[in-house]
Amino acid sequence: MSDKKIFDKLKAETFAGSLMDTLNRSSLSLMISIGHRSALFDTLAEMDFASSSEIAGKAGLNERYVREWLGAMVTGGVIEYAPGTNTYHLPAEHAAYLTRKAGADNIGVFMQYTAVMGEVEDDILRCFREGGGVPYSKFHRFHEVMAEDSGQSVLSSLESHILPLVPGLIPKLKSGIKMLDVGCGSGKIINKLAALFPNSHFTGIDLSGEAISTAAGTGLKNVEFIVKDLSDFHQTAPDAKYDFITTFDAIHDQGKPLNVLKGINRALKPGGIYLMQDISGTGHLEEDIKHPIGTFLYTISCMHCMTVSLAQDGEGLGAMWGEEKTKEYLLKAGFNSIHTNKLAHDIQNNWYVITK
Repeated sequence: MSDKKIFDKLKAETFAGSLMDTLNRSSLSLMISIGHRSALFDTLAEMDFASSSEIAGKAGLNERYVREWLGAMVTGGVIEYAPGTNTYHLPAEHAAYLTRKAGADNIGVFMQYTAVMGEVEDDILRCFREGGGVPYSKFHRFHEVMAEDSGQSVLSSLESHILPLVPGLIPKLKSGIKMLDVGCGSGKIINKLAALFPNSHFTGIDLSGEAISTAAGTGLKNVEFIVKDLSDFHQTAPDAKYDFITTFDAIHDQGKPLNVLKGINRALKPGGIYLMQDISGTGHLEEDIKHPIGTFLYTISCMHCMTVSLAQDGEGLGAMWGEEKTKEYLLKAGFNSIHTNKLAHDIQNNWYVITK
């Protein structure tokens, strides 16, 4: 008998079937993204069974495109179709995860990442062949999508779940403290805090001038934004200036993440708090395979988080660097009081409360 492994036909056919499903599902994600951005799901949620003309009319969109989009939605199992009347309907059970009224449950927001990542596919392929990275400037919708993502996962629960992770923080913010948000992006979080707590002063720092220009347009007097490369933050950070510092999914993207963490330690007052949101991977594939969106997170890591770091001649930690390595870096940065929290509504992140 030959030592060559016998070809498992059933295994092959099952895998081929899964690839076909992936082909359909990946295509569907693009169509769901369009449904979200065009507000078609929000429109359909307010209608009973309706024709493509009625739906397009209510949404203010071109009927021919809406009709073809509806075809993808019906064959993808998202929208119901009545062939006798040629009408379409979005079930309430599906609207609960696809409309803006769904709040933090709106998965349509995440579908936008498929198109954003696809835009840089050629650049990523070049990196596979030559090394290096793709800079932030190549991702012209990334900050917009990230801002909407944060609006769901962070802004929606900022007062109810996130700030309470730090005991006594809300009274201090009301009285007046200095806060720094490192990697603030489009500034939605820090601007909301500045509006909520007028006695406190807020500073946001980000590498992207485009993101900062978006963040700085509110007119709030107690917030300021700075465009800065944080690679040397361990040397340029002010000494013991801030009572409270935050990073929201920002550290693993940095070219020099340890330098950023050392800078945060330096900028934090003794007894101050650093609140760090970061991806809830483990850094171990045998564990990450159990993550409900593990494949998505590794894809985002490969096509954004890792590559923007490498584009800065950085470490390229990637989004899935894991809790173990996160704590290792925090310890190297000089922190020793580190507590990991998880929020029931947030399957994507860990929340670290770190005291100096």
